[in-house]
Amino acid sequence: MATKVSYNLQGLDCADCAARIQDALHRQGMSEAVVSFATGQLLLPAEQLDRARAVIREVDPKVTVLDPTEQAGPDEEDDDGIPTWRRIAEMAAAAALLVAGAVFHDALHASPWAEYAVFVPAYLLVGRNVLLAALRNLGRGQLFDENFLMTVATLGAFAIHELPEAVAVMLFYAVGEYFQDRAVAGSRRSIRALLAVRPDHATVRRGDRLIQVSPESVAVGEEILVRPGERIPLDGEVIEGSTYVDTSALTGESAPRPAGVGDAVLAGTVNLQGLIAVRVTRPFGESSIARVLQLVEEAAARKAPTERAITAFARWYTPAVVGIAALVALLPPLLLPGATFADWLHRALVLLVISCPCALVVSVPLTYFGGIGAASRAGILVKGGNYLDALARLDTVVWDKTGTLTQGRFTVSSVAAADGVDAGDVLRLAAHAEAHSAHPIAAAVREAYGRPVDAGIVDDYAEIAGHGVRARIDGRVVLAGNARLLAAEGIPVPPGDDGASTVVHVAADGAWLGRIAVADQAKPTAGQAVERLRTLGVSRQVMLSGDDHRVAEAVGRSLGLDEVRANLLPEEKVAAVEEIDAARRTAGRTGALAFVGDGINDAPVLARADVGVAMGALGTDAAIEAADVVIMDDDPAKLATGVSVGRRTRQIVHQNIAFAIGVKAVVMLLGALGLANMWAAVFADVGVALLAILNATRVLKQPSSPRRAI
Repeated sequence: MATKVSYNLQGLDCADCAARIQDALHRQGMSEAVVSFATGQLLLPAEQLDRARAVIREVDPKVTVLDPTEQAGPDEEDDDGIPTWRRIAEMAAAAALLVAGAVFHDALHASPWAEYAVFVPAYLLVGRNVLLAALRNLGRGQLFDENFLMTVATLGAFAIHELPEAVAVMLFYAVGEYFQDRAVAGSRRSIRALLAVRPDHATVRRGDRLIQVSPESVAVGEEILVRPGERIPLDGEVIEGSTYVDTSALTGESAPRPAGVGDAVLAGTVNLQGLIAVRVTRPFGESSIARVLQLVEEAAARKAPTERAITAFARWYTPAVVGIAALVALLPPLLLPGATFADWLHRALVLLVISCPCALVVSVPLTYFGGIGAASRAGILVKGGNYLDALARLDTVVWDKTGTLTQGRFTVSSVAAADGVDAGDVLRLAAHAEAHSAHPIAAAVREAYGRPVDAGIVDDYAEIAGHGVRARIDGRVVLAGNARLLAAEGIPVPPGDDGASTVVHVAADGAWLGRIAVADQAKPTAGQAVERLRTLGVSRQVMLSGDDHRVAEAVGRSLGLDEVRANLLPEEKVAAVEEIDAARRTAGRTGALAFVGDGINDAPVLARADVGVAMGALGTDAAIEAADVVIMDDDPAKLATGVSVGRRTRQIVHQNIAFAIGVKAVVMLLGALGLANMWAAVFADVGVALLAILNATRVLKQPSSPRRAI
């Protein structure tokens, strides 16, 4: 898949416009293009930019695709480039003319030309952009948008000589649009602020000079200097100095982390104290912050089911209401005795003003993207609204053990040797056998050995997934792994009681030499994570482990889990998740199942679950690629935070849908009965949209306490 670039869009002022632009881009073969109204951005491969600009000019000429270095227009201008002061002055002038027309109504009504001289200028001051947009769209065959509806309704009011109402509708529509634009702009600023952690320069040491360059131009192996208060521009290793680093932009953790010579530091974090020199280990495009920013921006492409339903609803809802309005205008005068065309046309015009679905089309995507932003601020990367929705519906969580619920930092607690075998020799052979393994248990064995491992005496190394390793050491065939590895080789293992420790059995040339007991402790927040999820209504929590059942069950008991399954190979974990999911569905539970793992060895299980959650994935490529949700540090309690954000997001979405549809339905009914005028119609359209948008911005605030399932 081609690398995508994010471009700001100037003039993108309605969600329907965003949907039309994206559809047009897809029809022209740019299937990876994503247009987000919530952020006002276009995401697509850079090589498609020129084609995309041509398509957008055809669909909506007032929308401009800016270069990556350009920002959208300032708040002092609207999307058409009109200064805010001028926009306010025009609304004030139109309001003054409307008031004057109402005060001198009788005198003006006696002279039609005078009446038109007052109300037409007022109408054009606040409605000319709507009229021009409707004409442009009409020329392209694009009907049934808000501009068309407002134009038909107000020109119809002029036709039945309701000039004050026509001006009032356009004026209050303009005022509502002004406040709606301010609310959307504020939401966009809040969302973009979450993505504003991208470093803008790097200070590189080249020869005897220090120069400032863009992070993209720094090569791996070059040295950069980071002063106190500066954001670290690239991933690297500290080679001079020491400091504390603020990692909250990536992990959501407020506590600074110490960083000294030899420690890894990540792009996007902030150097809090001393001057440090860093050797770059990754180009900017592969750095942690670059990948996180890209994934957050691409999250807009993965819409929640509610978002997709609202988009589909809007496409047939508005034409249907236009058809109903036409029937309201034409049928009663023909069928009902005494019904006048002017009266029923007025009622139909009220329906047209009400019918715009902006409250739903704008507020629902804005709420989901705000939820994604709130989760990101807490150090939880959710890759789309659909996964945020799934988190909200969680009823079952399946945990991996090592590195997820436990610290994954093993220590050797004991070494037992067979008769006539030295325990030190058992540890030496195991350390050499594990010389090339990246498994935490292998690291613990090498650390316990305490001396450098001579890799030159190790050959024919093979790692056997879920069992251990085989290697030739000084000509001897050495096995180091669990009892199943030795059983597969026909080597008997004497019984022994190692408590809740993981055991590494060591054998050489077909003979058992001894066992090494390795212990791993539960994370400090693991118990809290299990309890918080239970409070949130997650009814079942299961732990899967490749460890011995005694070890796994001891951890499960200490954390209060519902079930523990042990001695599982990686492929057996997939079957276990499928079995748990089938039992859940048989029991009638209709929520979602999450698997929480380290994202490296558990990729198949992450893909199988409704929501795959990677733990401790800061800087880990495999985890970010495999998971649907990435918790940017090792804290399992963050899963409960993600569930809370998902449920708060869904609650606000449901509030907006119920409020918007309820108000519109009531005012439509009153309008059809002749009990609602244009003023009520304006509130049902623009007023409801504004209130729904303001409600949507609440999702950016974290809930103060866990919320049970809705």
